[in-house]
Amino acid sequence: MNKADLATRIAEKLDVPKKLGEDFIAAFEELVTRALVQGDEVIIAGFGTFSARTRKGRVGVNPQKPSEKINIPSVLVPKFKAGKGLKDTLKGKRTI
Repeated sequence: MNKADLATRIAEKLDVPKKLGEDFIAAFEELVTRALVQGDEVIIAGFGTFSARTRKGRVGVNPQKPSEKINIPSVLVPKFKAGKGLKDTLKGKRTI
């Protein structure tokens, strides 16, 4: 399922116009992104937790010149940890 499909399904589920479903998705993306940039976590009980973690810098190899070493700087990356409810549903222990 892609973003457009998700927006359509949200609109159908809530019985609202498709444009409003797209607006819901855009607002969710924006709010989660802002929270992660500010160093906060977004916790949705039963679904999961969105967070940002710093991946340590390391020494890598230039793929064009394997004998050349390059420094890869540390970077902030997004992380998602599935919640118990989502895990149980995927394992078949719970139904939607």
